[in-house]
Amino acid sequence: MGKRSRQKTREQAPAGEVGPRQPCPCGSGKRYKHCHGAAGGAAPTYVARPFEGLPSECDVIAMRDLVPAATAPLRLKDDDRDVLLCTLLPGAVPAMVRDSGQVWLGLQVRHQFGDPSRDLAAVLEKALAPDAEAGVVGLTDPPGEGPRLQDLVAEQDLTVTVHDGFGFWVADVDDSPEIRAALEQADAAAQPTSRLASVDAAYWTDVGTKEHLRWVMPHDEDALLDALSRLHAAGRDQLVEGSRLVGMFRAYGLLAPVWDLEPGTGAAVLEEPAAAFGAALTAALADDSPLTGEERSARAGLANRQVTLR
Repeated sequence: MGKRSRQKTREQAPAGEVGPRQPCPCGSGKRYKHCHGAAGGAAPTYVARPFEGLPSECDVIAMRDLVPAATAPLRLKDDDRDVLLCTLLPGAVPAMVRDSGQVWLGLQVRHQFGDPSRDLAAVLEKALAPDAEAGVVGLTDPPGEGPRLQDLVAEQDLTVTVHDGFGFWVADVDDSPEIRAALEQADAAAQPTSRLASVDAAYWTDVGTKEHLRWVMPHDEDALLDALSRLHAAGRDQLVEGSRLVGMFRAYGLLAPVWDLEPGTGAAVLEEPAAAFGAALTAALADDSPLTGEERSARAGLANRQVTLR
């Protein structure tokens, strides 16, 4: 088959849809064509935007897919128990009931039952049960019908604390050589990360060879692509000198634009430029005029630039 023919048959996805070779949005880690896009479909029901309506939806997505070590107190609607939302728990367990009675709920767990919000709610309900003992809590079978996390959580934005490492795992237990060794191993894999204070759900990270800003945005995908293309065509998408908007990834129904940053940039210098970009983006989102030819070209380029999470 000639090169042109191969290009014609290459699998493409319209804007707003998931291509067969892209990661499945369910979070399984498989390509879409081998998961929920497979012939006959995957067994679980797939929910395209599982955290929609959850307070701080974008931060929840960032904590689930971007941030190594972070916590946020979680206030419930009908229960005054102390619940802490965590990125990752020891051994990647779904939840823990601490000796104090506090419940820790881990976000970075892939049950693959189709609706992460329902899975998290089912784990949380088990941990909150009157007969729940201190220790690990999880799911071994699909949770079935029941409340989703949105149904259990009060309408209050999260206060996210990003940690330098996983020392919070042992803040309420006695130290030991085994614990120190486990912490050192976990901390070694955690890339330095900071949450910007000037905007919501934007996280700077240092991956060693370069730095990134990854910003989970709540807007409709088509509208966001239009707005970003307007700013890109106008040369207004550079945050600081040496930065470049390199693309975006999809996560749980939302887009997260990604900027490459020069080594040594750091997070602090991004605060004011990010706030200014956020204001410019709001104005661009309100612009409903047709895209110009240059803006359409920019949009096509942005839509095709899918990047990996890490």
